[in-house]
Amino acid sequence: MSYSVAFVSLGCDKNLVDSEHMLGILHQGGYTLTGDESEADVLVVNTCCFIEDAKKESIENILEVAKYKHEGRCKALIVTGCMAQRYKQEILDEIPEVDALLGTTSYDQIVDVVNNVLSEKGIRPQHFELIDREFLEEMPRILTTAGYFAYVKIAEGCDNHCTYCIIPQLRGKYRSRQMDKIKGEVVRLAKDGVSEIILVAQDTTRYGVDLKDASLAKLIRELSQVDGIEWIRILYCYPEGITDELVQEIKTNSKVCKYLDMPIQHASDHILKRMARKSSNEYLKTILSKLRHEIPNIAIRTTLIVGFPGETEEDFDVLCDFVKEMRFDRLGVFTYSQEEDTPAASFEDQIDDRIKIRRKEVLMDLQQDISKQLTKEKIGKTMQVIIEGKLIEEDVYIGRTYQDAPEIDGQVFVNYSGQLISGDYVNVHIVDANDYDLIGEIADEYSK
Repeated sequence: MSYSVAFVSLGCDKNLVDSEHMLGILHQGGYTLTGDESEADVLVVNTCCFIEDAKKESIENILEVAKYKHEGRCKALIVTGCMAQRYKQEILDEIPEVDALLGTTSYDQIVDVVNNVLSEKGIRPQHFELIDREFLEEMPRILTTAGYFAYVKIAEGCDNHCTYCIIPQLRGKYRSRQMDKIKGEVVRLAKDGVSEIILVAQDTTRYGVDLKDASLAKLIRELSQVDGIEWIRILYCYPEGITDELVQEIKTNSKVCKYLDMPIQHASDHILKRMARKSSNEYLKTILSKLRHEIPNIAIRTTLIVGFPGETEEDFDVLCDFVKEMRFDRLGVFTYSQEEDTPAASFEDQIDDRIKIRRKEVLMDLQQDISKQLTKEKIGKTMQVIIEGKLIEEDVYIGRTYQDAPEIDGQVFVNYSGQLISGDYVNVHIVDANDYDLIGEIADEYSK
Protein backbone atom coordinates (compact mmCIF):
# COMPACT_ATOMS: atom_id res chain seq x y z
CA MET A 1 0.00 0.00 0.00
CA SER A 2 1.25 3.48 -0.90
CA TYR A 3 0.76 6.05 1.84
CA SER A 4 0.36 9.75 1.11
CA VAL A 5 2.26 12.55 2.87
CA ALA A 6 1.47 16.25 3.33
CA PHE A 7 3.93 18.83 4.65
CA VAL A 8 3.63 22.07 6.59
CA SER A 9 6.92 23.98 6.47
CA LEU A 10 7.25 26.98 8.79
CA GLY A 11 9.91 29.58 9.47
CA CYS A 12 12.84 30.58 7.32
CA ASP A 13 13.94 29.47 3.87
CA LYS A 14 16.76 27.46 5.48
CA ASN A 15 14.06 25.38 7.15
CA LEU A 16 12.30 25.13 3.79
CA VAL A 17 15.39 23.49 2.29
CA ASP A 18 15.24 20.83 5.03
CA SER A 19 11.55 20.27 4.26
CA GLU A 20 12.31 19.85 0.56
CA HIS A 21 14.93 17.23 1.39
CA MET A 22 12.47 15.35 3.61
CA LEU A 23 9.92 15.40 0.79
CA GLY A 24 12.53 13.96 -1.55
CA ILE A 25 13.54 11.27 0.93
CA LEU A 26 9.91 10.26 1.53
CA HIS A 27 9.16 10.16 -2.19
CA GLN A 28 12.24 8.02 -2.78
CA GLY A 29 11.04 5.79 0.06
CA GLY A 30 7.79 5.02 -1.79
CA TYR A 31 5.47 7.61 -0.31
CA THR A 32 3.22 9.74 -2.50
CA LEU A 33 2.96 13.49 -1.89
CA THR A 34 -0.23 15.49 -1.56
CA GLY A 35 -1.11 19.10 -0.88
CA ASP A 36 -4.43 18.13 0.72
CA GLU A 37 -3.91 17.64 4.45
CA SER A 38 -7.31 16.00 4.88
CA GLU A 39 -6.31 13.28 2.38
CA ALA A 40 -2.87 12.58 3.85
CA ASP A 41 -1.99 9.40 5.72
CA VAL A 42 1.10 11.13 7.12
CA LEU A 43 1.37 14.77 8.21
CA VAL A 44 4.74 16.41 8.85
CA VAL A 45 5.08 19.84 10.48
CA ASN A 46 8.57 21.30 10.17
CA THR A 47 8.63 23.91 12.92
CA CYS A 48 10.32 27.17 13.85
CA CYS A 49 10.80 28.70 17.29
CA PHE A 50 13.16 31.61 16.65
CA ILE A 51 10.85 34.13 18.33
CA GLU A 52 7.62 33.93 20.33
CA ASP A 53 5.39 34.52 17.30
CA ALA A 54 7.10 31.66 15.47
CA LYS A 55 6.52 29.34 18.44
CA LYS A 56 2.85 30.26 18.52
CA GLU A 57 2.53 29.67 14.79
CA SER A 58 4.19 26.27 15.11
CA ILE A 59 1.90 25.19 17.96
CA GLU A 60 -1.18 26.44 16.12
CA ASN A 61 -0.23 24.50 12.99
CA ILE A 62 0.47 21.31 14.94
CA LEU A 63 -2.93 21.56 16.65
CA GLU A 64 -4.64 22.45 13.38
CA VAL A 65 -3.38 19.38 11.52
CA ALA A 66 -3.86 17.17 14.61
CA LYS A 67 -7.60 17.28 13.96
CA TYR A 68 -7.01 15.07 10.93
CA LYS A 69 -6.14 12.26 13.33
CA HIS A 70 -9.89 12.24 14.05
CA GLU A 71 -11.53 13.94 11.06
CA GLY A 72 -9.30 12.81 8.21
CA ARG A 73 -7.24 9.75 7.37
CA CYS A 74 -4.04 10.75 9.19
CA LYS A 75 -2.28 7.80 10.79
CA ALA A 76 0.98 9.55 11.67
CA LEU A 77 1.73 13.12 12.79
CA ILE A 78 5.44 13.92 12.82
CA VAL A 79 6.95 17.13 14.22
CA THR A 80 10.41 18.14 13.02
CA GLY A 81 12.74 21.13 13.09
CA CYS A 82 13.66 23.76 15.66
CA MET A 83 10.68 23.44 18.00
CA ALA A 84 11.08 19.66 18.11
CA GLN A 85 14.77 20.17 18.91
CA ARG A 86 14.08 22.70 21.66
CA TYR A 87 10.87 21.45 23.27
CA LYS A 88 10.88 17.71 22.61
CA GLN A 89 9.55 16.59 25.99
CA GLU A 90 6.96 19.37 26.23
CA ILE A 91 5.54 18.41 22.84
CA LEU A 92 5.28 14.74 23.77
CA ASP A 93 3.70 15.58 27.13
CA GLU A 94 1.22 18.20 25.98
CA ILE A 95 0.22 17.17 22.45
CA PRO A 96 -0.63 13.45 22.55
CA GLU A 97 -1.61 13.45 18.86
CA VAL A 98 2.09 13.84 17.93
CA ASP A 99 3.48 10.40 17.08
CA ALA A 100 7.17 11.16 16.59
CA LEU A 101 9.83 13.86 16.70
CA LEU A 102 12.89 14.62 14.56
CA GLY A 103 15.62 17.10 15.48
CA THR A 104 17.22 19.70 13.22
CA THR A 105 20.04 17.44 11.99
CA SER A 106 18.05 14.20 11.80
CA TYR A 107 15.77 14.73 8.82
CA ASP A 108 17.46 11.91 6.91
CA GLN A 109 15.70 9.54 9.36
CA ILE A 110 12.23 10.64 8.24
CA VAL A 111 11.35 7.40 6.40
CA ASP A 112 12.42 5.16 9.30
CA VAL A 113 10.40 7.26 11.73
CA VAL A 114 7.27 7.22 9.58
CA ASN A 115 7.61 3.49 8.96
CA ASN A 116 7.89 2.86 12.70
CA VAL A 117 4.76 4.86 13.44
CA LEU A 118 2.74 3.21 10.70
CA SER A 119 3.83 -0.23 11.87
CA GLU A 120 1.77 0.44 15.02
CA LYS A 121 4.46 -0.70 17.42
CA GLY A 122 3.03 1.55 20.10
CA ILE A 123 6.15 3.71 20.34
CA ARG A 124 6.74 7.40 19.77
CA PRO A 125 10.13 7.40 18.02
CA GLN A 126 12.55 10.28 18.45
CA HIS A 127 15.72 11.00 16.49
CA PHE A 128 18.08 13.70 17.70
CA GLU A 129 21.55 13.51 16.17
CA LEU A 130 24.37 15.73 17.44
CA ILE A 131 23.54 19.28 16.41
CA ASP A 132 27.13 19.69 15.17
CA ARG A 133 26.65 16.83 12.72
CA GLU A 134 28.24 17.33 9.32
CA PHE A 135 25.99 18.55 6.53
CA LEU A 136 23.99 15.79 4.86
CA GLU A 137 25.03 15.80 1.21
CA GLU A 138 23.34 14.57 -1.96
CA MET A 139 20.00 13.98 -0.29
CA PRO A 140 17.05 13.76 -2.71
CA ARG A 141 15.06 16.98 -2.89
CA ILE A 142 11.69 18.09 -4.23
CA LEU A 143 11.39 21.83 -4.77
CA THR A 144 8.32 23.52 -3.35
CA THR A 145 9.28 26.93 -4.73
CA ALA A 146 8.52 27.92 -8.31
CA GLY A 147 10.60 25.77 -10.64
CA TYR A 148 12.80 28.65 -11.80
CA PHE A 149 14.30 29.59 -8.43
CA ALA A 150 15.66 27.64 -5.47
CA TYR A 151 17.30 28.28 -2.14
CA VAL A 152 20.77 26.78 -1.71
CA LYS A 153 21.98 26.29 1.86
CA ILE A 154 25.75 26.85 1.91
CA ALA A 155 26.36 26.28 5.63
CA GLU A 156 24.64 25.10 8.79
CA GLY A 157 24.79 26.40 12.36
CA CYS A 158 26.11 29.67 13.78
CA ASP A 159 29.05 30.85 15.91
CA ASN A 160 27.93 34.45 16.46
CA HIS A 161 26.08 33.90 19.75
CA CYS A 162 24.07 37.12 19.71
CA THR A 163 22.50 37.55 23.13
CA TYR A 164 18.91 37.43 21.81
CA CYS A 165 19.30 34.33 19.65
CA ILE A 166 18.71 30.64 20.37
CA ILE A 167 19.91 29.34 16.97
CA PRO A 168 23.41 28.10 18.02
CA GLN A 169 21.73 25.85 20.62
CA LEU A 170 19.39 24.41 17.99
CA ARG A 171 21.59 24.26 14.91
CA GLY A 172 25.08 23.85 16.36
CA LYS A 173 28.39 25.42 15.41
CA TYR A 174 29.02 26.91 11.97
CA ARG A 175 29.80 24.27 9.32
CA SER A 176 30.47 25.29 5.72
CA ARG A 177 29.65 22.90 2.90
CA GLN A 178 32.41 21.98 0.48
CA MET A 179 32.38 24.17 -2.63
CA ASP A 180 32.29 21.23 -5.01
CA LYS A 181 29.22 19.82 -3.24
CA ILE A 182 27.38 23.13 -3.51
CA LYS A 183 28.34 23.51 -7.16
CA GLY A 184 27.17 19.96 -7.87
CA GLU A 185 23.79 20.79 -6.35
CA VAL A 186 23.51 23.98 -8.41
CA VAL A 187 24.37 22.06 -11.59
CA ARG A 188 21.54 19.62 -10.84
CA LEU A 189 19.12 22.46 -10.11
CA ALA A 190 20.05 24.23 -13.35
CA LYS A 191 19.44 21.04 -15.34
CA ASP A 192 15.97 20.93 -13.79
CA GLY A 193 15.19 24.45 -15.00
CA VAL A 194 16.27 26.63 -12.06
CA SER A 195 17.77 29.93 -13.26
CA GLU A 196 17.90 31.91 -10.00
CA ILE A 197 19.70 30.53 -6.96
CA ILE A 198 19.45 32.19 -3.57
CA LEU A 199 22.33 31.47 -1.20
CA VAL A 200 21.32 31.11 2.45
CA ALA A 201 22.90 30.26 5.80
CA GLN A 202 22.65 31.68 9.29
CA ASP A 203 25.53 33.93 8.21
CA THR A 204 26.53 33.65 4.55
CA THR A 205 29.54 35.95 4.86
CA ARG A 206 31.26 33.48 7.21
CA TYR A 207 31.21 30.86 4.47
CA GLY A 208 34.57 29.13 4.19
CA VAL A 209 36.06 30.15 7.57
CA ASP A 210 36.32 26.48 8.48
CA LEU A 211 37.55 25.32 5.06
CA LYS A 212 40.84 25.60 3.21
CA ASP A 213 40.99 28.15 0.40
CA ALA A 214 37.27 28.92 0.39
CA SER A 215 35.23 32.11 0.75
CA LEU A 216 31.84 33.42 -0.27
CA ALA A 217 33.41 35.39 -3.13
CA LYS A 218 35.18 32.28 -4.47
CA LEU A 219 32.00 30.23 -4.14
CA ILE A 220 30.00 32.79 -6.10
CA ARG A 221 32.67 32.85 -8.80
CA GLU A 222 32.40 29.07 -9.15
CA LEU A 223 28.60 29.02 -9.21
CA SER A 224 28.43 31.73 -11.85
CA GLN A 225 30.11 29.32 -14.27
CA VAL A 226 27.14 26.94 -14.17
CA ASP A 227 25.21 26.97 -17.44
CA GLY A 228 21.59 28.00 -17.06
CA ILE A 229 22.06 30.11 -13.94
CA GLU A 230 21.11 33.73 -14.64
CA TRP A 231 20.81 35.27 -11.17
CA ILE A 232 22.72 34.57 -7.96
CA ARG A 233 21.21 36.27 -4.90
CA ILE A 234 22.83 36.46 -1.45
CA LEU A 235 20.85 36.60 1.80
CA TYR A 236 21.91 36.92 5.47
CA CYS A 237 25.22 38.73 4.99
CA TYR A 238 26.51 39.95 8.33
CA PRO A 239 28.20 43.33 7.79
CA GLU A 240 31.45 42.40 9.56
CA GLY A 241 32.13 39.67 7.01
CA ILE A 242 31.71 41.78 3.88
CA THR A 243 35.25 41.80 2.48
CA ASP A 244 36.73 43.84 -0.36
CA GLU A 245 36.95 40.59 -2.32
CA LEU A 246 33.21 40.02 -1.92
CA VAL A 247 32.37 43.62 -2.86
CA GLN A 248 34.41 43.32 -6.05
CA GLU A 249 32.84 39.98 -6.93
CA ILE A 250 29.34 41.41 -6.59
CA LYS A 251 30.40 44.48 -8.58
CA THR A 252 32.04 42.69 -11.50
CA ASN A 253 30.16 39.39 -11.79
CA SER A 254 27.24 39.88 -14.18
CA LYS A 255 25.30 36.94 -12.76
CA VAL A 256 25.31 38.23 -9.18
CA CYS A 257 22.27 40.32 -8.34
CA LYS A 258 23.31 43.78 -7.17
CA TYR A 259 21.37 43.09 -4.00
CA LEU A 260 22.53 42.38 -0.49
CA ASP A 261 20.50 41.27 2.49
CA MET A 262 22.45 42.57 5.50
CA PRO A 263 20.72 42.17 8.89
CA ILE A 264 22.21 44.86 11.15
CA GLN A 265 19.58 44.66 13.97
CA HIS A 266 20.37 48.12 15.42
CA ALA A 267 22.47 51.26 15.01
CA SER A 268 23.04 52.37 18.60
CA ASP A 269 26.49 51.35 19.86
CA HIS A 270 24.99 50.80 23.32
CA ILE A 271 22.43 48.30 22.04
CA LEU A 272 24.77 46.64 19.53
CA LYS A 273 27.17 45.91 22.38
CA ARG A 274 24.39 44.46 24.55
CA MET A 275 23.32 42.31 21.61
CA ALA A 276 26.94 41.04 21.31
CA ARG A 277 27.00 42.26 17.73
CA LYS A 278 30.44 43.00 16.32
CA SER A 279 29.41 46.17 14.46
CA SER A 280 29.29 49.81 15.49
CA ASN A 281 27.33 52.74 14.12
CA GLU A 282 30.45 54.10 12.48
CA TYR A 283 31.38 50.75 10.93
CA LEU A 284 27.87 50.26 9.54
CA LYS A 285 27.96 53.66 7.89
CA THR A 286 31.40 52.89 6.48
CA ILE A 287 30.44 49.54 4.93
CA LEU A 288 27.18 50.92 3.53
CA SER A 289 29.05 53.85 2.02
CA LYS A 290 31.62 51.50 0.49
CA LEU A 291 28.95 49.26 -1.03
CA ARG A 292 27.10 52.16 -2.58
CA HIS A 293 30.28 53.81 -3.84
CA GLU A 294 31.59 50.62 -5.45
CA ILE A 295 28.19 49.35 -6.66
CA PRO A 296 26.02 52.45 -7.28
CA ASN A 297 22.95 50.44 -8.32
CA ILE A 298 23.03 48.03 -5.37
CA ALA A 299 19.82 47.39 -3.41
CA ILE A 300 20.33 46.81 0.30
CA ARG A 301 17.83 45.07 2.56
CA THR A 302 18.15 44.96 6.34
CA THR A 303 16.25 43.86 9.44
CA LEU A 304 16.05 45.64 12.77
CA ILE A 305 15.02 44.72 16.32
CA VAL A 306 13.25 47.31 18.46
CA GLY A 307 12.53 47.09 22.17
CA PHE A 308 15.71 45.22 23.06
CA PRO A 309 16.32 45.29 26.84
CA GLY A 310 17.74 48.65 27.86
CA GLU A 311 16.81 50.42 24.60
CA THR A 312 16.26 54.02 25.67
CA GLU A 313 14.46 56.72 23.74
CA GLU A 314 17.91 58.07 22.87
CA ASP A 315 18.94 54.66 21.46
CA PHE A 316 15.75 54.55 19.43
CA ASP A 317 16.35 58.09 18.14
CA VAL A 318 19.80 56.99 16.97
CA LEU A 319 18.19 54.12 15.09
CA CYS A 320 15.56 56.37 13.47
CA ASP A 321 18.21 58.88 12.40
CA PHE A 322 20.29 56.03 10.96
CA VAL A 323 17.35 54.72 8.91
CA LYS A 324 16.62 58.23 7.59
CA GLU A 325 20.25 58.74 6.61
CA MET A 326 20.92 55.30 5.12
CA ARG A 327 17.67 55.07 3.13
CA PHE A 328 17.55 51.27 2.85
CA ASP A 329 15.86 49.90 -0.24
CA ARG A 330 14.15 47.20 1.81
CA LEU A 331 13.67 47.04 5.57
CA GLY A 332 11.92 44.74 8.04
CA VAL A 333 11.36 45.37 11.75
CA PHE A 334 10.86 42.86 14.56
CA THR A 335 9.92 43.56 18.15
CA TYR A 336 12.34 41.95 20.60
CA SER A 337 11.22 38.51 21.78
CA GLN A 338 12.40 37.44 25.26
CA GLU A 339 13.59 33.92 24.51
CA GLU A 340 14.37 31.61 27.39
CA ASP A 341 17.90 30.22 27.58
CA THR A 342 19.34 33.30 25.87
CA PRO A 343 21.49 35.82 27.79
CA ALA A 344 19.20 38.75 26.94
CA ALA A 345 16.21 37.00 28.50
CA SER A 346 17.75 37.56 31.94
CA PHE A 347 18.53 41.24 31.39
CA GLU A 348 16.66 43.27 33.99
CA ASP A 349 15.63 46.26 31.87
CA GLN A 350 13.00 44.58 29.66
CA ILE A 351 10.82 46.90 27.56
CA ASP A 352 7.04 47.05 27.76
CA ASP A 353 5.29 45.46 24.75
CA ARG A 354 3.34 48.65 24.03
CA ILE A 355 6.58 50.58 23.65
CA LYS A 356 8.00 47.89 21.35
CA ILE A 357 4.95 48.02 19.10
CA ARG A 358 4.96 51.83 18.97
CA ARG A 359 8.63 51.91 18.02
CA LYS A 360 8.07 49.33 15.30
CA GLU A 361 5.22 51.40 13.86
CA VAL A 362 7.36 54.54 13.87
CA LEU A 363 10.15 52.80 11.96
CA MET A 364 7.80 51.20 9.45
CA ASP A 365 6.18 54.60 8.77
CA LEU A 366 9.63 56.07 8.19
CA GLN A 367 10.53 53.26 5.83
CA GLN A 368 7.26 53.55 3.94
CA ASP A 369 8.07 57.17 3.09
CA ILE A 370 11.61 56.22 2.05
CA SER A 371 10.38 53.31 -0.06
CA LYS A 372 7.82 55.51 -1.79
CA GLN A 373 10.54 57.98 -2.74
CA LEU A 374 12.85 55.22 -3.99
CA THR A 375 10.19 53.53 -6.14
CA LYS A 376 9.20 56.87 -7.70
CA GLU A 377 12.83 57.37 -8.71
CA LYS A 378 12.60 54.26 -10.87
CA ILE A 379 9.89 55.69 -13.12
CA GLY A 380 11.30 56.06 -16.62
CA LYS A 381 13.96 53.39 -16.15
CA THR A 382 14.14 50.03 -17.92
CA MET A 383 14.80 47.03 -15.68
CA GLN A 384 15.17 43.30 -16.18
CA VAL A 385 12.28 41.40 -14.59
CA ILE A 386 11.72 37.71 -13.93
CA ILE A 387 8.09 36.77 -14.55
CA GLU A 388 6.32 34.91 -11.73
CA GLY A 389 2.68 34.77 -12.73
CA LYS A 390 -0.32 36.53 -14.24
CA LEU A 391 -3.38 38.23 -12.83
CA ILE A 392 -6.50 36.20 -13.63
CA GLU A 393 -8.46 37.54 -16.61
CA GLU A 394 -6.16 40.55 -16.99
CA ASP A 395 -3.29 41.33 -19.35
CA VAL A 396 -1.03 41.94 -16.36
CA TYR A 397 1.94 39.79 -15.39
CA ILE A 398 3.67 39.82 -12.00
CA GLY A 399 7.43 39.73 -11.66
CA ARG A 400 10.50 40.80 -9.69
CA THR A 401 13.59 42.87 -10.44
CA TYR A 402 17.08 42.01 -9.22
CA GLN A 403 16.25 44.26 -6.25
CA ASP A 404 13.51 41.94 -5.01
CA ALA A 405 13.90 38.60 -3.25
CA PRO A 406 10.91 36.23 -3.53
CA GLU A 407 8.04 36.71 -1.07
CA ILE A 408 9.70 39.40 1.07
CA ASP A 409 10.29 42.34 -1.28
CA GLY A 410 8.36 44.28 -3.91
CA GLN A 411 6.80 43.24 -7.20
CA VAL A 412 6.50 44.59 -10.72
CA PHE A 413 3.11 44.58 -12.45
CA VAL A 414 3.74 44.29 -16.19
CA ASN A 415 1.05 45.30 -18.67
CA TYR A 416 1.37 42.97 -21.64
CA SER A 417 -1.17 41.28 -23.93
CA GLY A 418 1.29 38.73 -25.31
CA GLN A 419 2.31 35.35 -23.93
CA LEU A 420 4.85 35.02 -21.15
CA ILE A 421 5.58 32.11 -18.84
CA SER A 422 6.89 32.05 -15.29
CA GLY A 423 10.67 32.12 -15.29
CA ASP A 424 10.97 34.34 -18.39
CA TYR A 425 13.35 37.28 -18.09
CA VAL A 426 12.06 40.39 -19.84
CA ASN A 427 13.03 44.06 -20.07
CA VAL A 428 10.36 46.28 -18.54
CA HIS A 429 9.97 50.05 -18.85
CA ILE A 430 8.75 51.42 -15.51
CA VAL A 431 5.82 53.84 -15.98
CA ASP A 432 4.44 54.18 -12.44
CA ALA A 433 5.06 53.15 -8.83
CA ASN A 434 3.39 52.95 -5.44
CA ASP A 435 4.88 52.65 -1.96
CA TYR A 436 6.58 49.29 -2.56
CA ASP A 437 5.74 48.04 -6.07
CA LEU A 438 6.41 49.07 -9.66
CA ILE A 439 4.20 49.19 -12.73
CA GLY A 440 5.64 48.78 -16.20
CA GLU A 441 5.34 47.76 -19.83
CA ILE A 442 7.41 45.39 -21.93
CA ALA A 443 10.33 47.37 -23.33
CA ASP A 444 11.14 44.91 -26.12
CA GLU A 445 10.26 41.38 -27.19
CA TYR A 446 13.35 39.79 -25.68
CA SER A 447 12.89 36.93 -23.24
CA LYS A 448 14.81 33.84 -22.25
